[in-house]
Amino acid sequence: MRTQVVIIGAGPAGLLLGHLLLAEGIDAILVERASADYVLGRIRAGVLETTLTDLLHQLGIDERLNAEGLPHDGFNLADGERLIRIDVAALTGRHVTVYGQTEVTRDLMTAATERGLQIIYEAADVTLHGIEGDAPFVTFRENGVPKRIDARFIVGCDGFHGPSRQAMPAHVAQAFEKVYPFGWLGILADVPPCNHELIYASHDNGFALASMRSNTRSRYYIQVPLDEKIEAWPDDRVWDELAVRLGPDVAGNITRGPAIEKSIAPLRSFVFEPMRHGSLFLAGDSAHIVPPTGAKGLNLAASDVAYLTRALTAFFNAHDNDAIAQYSDRALARVWKAERFSWQLTSLMHRFPGTTPFDRRMQMADLDYIASSTAAQTTIAENYVGLPL
Repeated sequence: MRTQVVIIGAGPAGLLLGHLLLAEGIDAILVERASADYVLGRIRAGVLETTLTDLLHQLGIDERLNAEGLPHDGFNLADGERLIRIDVAALTGRHVTVYGQTEVTRDLMTAATERGLQIIYEAADVTLHGIEGDAPFVTFRENGVPKRIDARFIVGCDGFHGPSRQAMPAHVAQAFEKVYPFGWLGILADVPPCNHELIYASHDNGFALASMRSNTRSRYYIQVPLDEKIEAWPDDRVWDELAVRLGPDVAGNITRGPAIEKSIAPLRSFVFEPMRHGSLFLAGDSAHIVPPTGAKGLNLAASDVAYLTRALTAFFNAHDNDAIAQYSDRALARVWKAERFSWQLTSLMHRFPGTTPFDRRMQMADLDYIASSTAAQTTIAENYVGLPL
């Protein structure tokens, strides 16, 4: 097989890139090691910046987004005694949209079938070759049969554990990582949310987040130690702890129900540089991971894809190499700002091992300053809603 671009990974980043390239008349084939059902079954966050929703509108893959997405004009920080509302719309003129990543993936997959975007699922032993030249290719096995796709470029949208980043030569690569000493225990339940906007809570017991996927499905998180076992957290214990950490004003609005999904996820900040070498590009989680505080993961992937679409379109349709050469620097400039915001919000709202009474007082003073400062709230709002491309 031959194409112009091979995209490794058919999650939302790879699917979005494939659709954008297809719209520009650029041939692309997606290669995914998992099954379509597995890809669709991943439970992820769902706070979308306008960078992503604008791309979906541009593609016309927005019917369900328009009907079911929940526009949010703000969100809340809780300090145990009050809710500090950050009025994102008033401070920035923009808003975010709550619409699950699973639903974004579903919409992109459905449109791929309708529009003829080629996706090869359950591809085994995916291997990248010749990335330092102008004729790279990908080999894999499909139903046990060896296959090869030749292309001009390869794009790795295959996540943190995929083969694309591993194909980068060690002499050009540099990784930056911070592993946080706690995780998030998440519970998904078919109950109405306790508040119409997200609540990020800082409590002496640890962090909590009240979120939602729709008006009838809620997503909650609590900070737990890294070695915590999910068996130690039956549903009732989770609900009880959420009521404590979110505070008395919120607790009365929590509707309890059986968990339909419960898991513990570790937190890390990770950036890999560069995001391009030769004919290989990285996008999304293959190049960077952010802690979920601040909801930047999928949105950063979308901004990578936006930059990369411009670069590949300029190369194929206008014979312009400049955007290709500049992709990594442009993407990383935005990545590092998002990493800073996620790290800062994580540091503000969580309890770290070894936190002293002084450290805790500094967190509370910071929250008190945010509550009283329009300038501080504007900075948070600008980063939360998404910095411009």
